[in-house]
Amino acid sequence: MIREVMDLVMPRECLVCGRQLGLQEQHLCIWCAADLPETHNWEQAHNPMADQFNALLERQRPEGENMQYAFAAALLFYHHENPYKLIPRSLKYGGNIQAGRFFAKRLGAHMARQAHFADVDTVLPVPLHWWRQWRRGYNQAEVIAAQLAQALHAQLRTGDLVRVRRTRSQTRLDAEARVKNVQGVFALRHAFPAKHVLLVDDTFTTGATLAACYNAVRSALGPSVRISIATLAVVQA
Repeated sequence: MIREVMDLVMPRECLVCGRQLGLQEQHLCIWCAADLPETHNWEQAHNPMADQFNALLERQRPEGENMQYAFAAALLFYHHENPYKLIPRSLKYGGNIQAGRFFAKRLGAHMARQAHFADVDTVLPVPLHWWRQWRRGYNQAEVIAAQLAQALHAQLRTGDLVRVRRTRSQTRLDAEARVKNVQGVFALRHAFPAKHVLLVDDTFTTGATLAACYNAVRSALGPSVRISIATLAVVQA
């Protein structure tokens, strides 16, 4: 009854097509939900997203050091010409935290059924610079990370990985410039016991930001700890 009244006063709209939502629909209409471009890459320990990320890590790996393969998962494909890009954008720029939680919970449920994510014991969101987080009012990566930690029965640590200086936005930078822009930007405040750390961000584009976080965590915790990544979306070339 309350939902019916609220829908009359403030009709809810589909994030993708803008249609008015029915009582049983959440964030997407049934048509857009049916066509949601899910990656299903969480089902594979080795997938294109993970391979791209590991190739980037390999180029940055200190000589003589071994590196465990980083698993990777994203809920949906992101393309600038695809209206489904509005899902991660509604969280990052539109303040739609409820939608972020909804789709992150969906990703978490998928990941929780996979053996290669079963031993994740720590979840770390990619941090924003304090000024950007103050202006935005929240960190979109934390919204996603909280749902994944709950689904994986892992510890969420929101204050340990920090951004030590503000950087330019990555949006308009090419792949090489993105890597340089975030070099040395992240640090772990202190070491903690962990077996498998999951780094979480909103969107995987080139992997530069997540790689910089990976290197900071690996430097603090050592090479024996597996570090994997998860995002709400992955950019489709």
